[in-house]
Amino acid sequence: MKNEWFNVRLIIFDLDGTLYEDTNHFEYFASLLKQMIPSDRQAAFESTYRQILAGDHPVSIGKAYDLKQDAVLTLDPITLRAASVCDWDGNPWTPNRVQDTYPEPVTLDFENIVAIGDGWWLPFAVAKHYGAGNTYPAYVKTKEYLTAHEHLLTRTPGLRSWLEQQGKSKSLVLVTNSEQDDVQRLLSQLDLSGVFHQVVTDARKPAGTTAIFQNLLKEHGVLPEEAVSIGDNFLNEVAPALHLGMKAVLLQPTPAPFAHDRLWVVRSIRDLF
Repeated sequence: MKNEWFNVRLIIFDLDGTLYEDTNHFEYFASLLKQMIPSDRQAAFESTYRQILAGDHPVSIGKAYDLKQDAVLTLDPITLRAASVCDWDGNPWTPNRVQDTYPEPVTLDFENIVAIGDGWWLPFAVAKHYGAGNTYPAYVKTKEYLTAHEHLLTRTPGLRSWLEQQGKSKSLVLVTNSEQDDVQRLLSQLDLSGVFHQVVTDARKPAGTTAIFQNLLKEHGVLPEEAVSIGDNFLNEVAPALHLGMKAVLLQPTPAPFAHDRLWVVRSIRDLF
């Protein structure tokens, strides 16, 4: 274990995909989204989503999707500038078109351009491509489904005791895009209630990540190098931390998009303890 990663005073955790790693609920989410598009496009939705899961489509975790341009963006993870762009079918844009369309760092605003940081956003992008309108009700229903079926959530043995040990000498903060009621239910089901010194909900990561991290550094009186961000979403939790001078741990079963001396990549949170 890289003990120096925890020679810090502040540890910031993500929730979904970090404190629990179950993914079966994404299938339920996809099934709800499928019903939100015209019936004559539902077969195409299913086929495309399966291609994405198999790695046979331009849309993938780590990229961004421009809803208006119907384009898939590969971003520089630190500057958030568009490094390359292709259309939905994988046809690349010319460098001039990329520069003309995205002359500035890309704003990931959840409405026009979304970061495909985890499994929630894969079926979302497909649904939007095929004409879905407001998809938020499907997200809410999936969260309710997840909290109503406790067997879908796997508690990580040893996680609570490790967090409690870390919390004796460090501030533990949970920062999540989930809403407060969902967070409390999930923490209860995961046996992690009362572990965190501070919980930030409705964080609107990645757009809001940098400001939240800056505020946390100030509130807890720590320098950037005295803080570490732990999450499964590179754009949401890792890139902003590295940009601010913090350390970061990325939970990812595949190689990281790039190497950095303040980045540690692990397959699971279990690898930390």
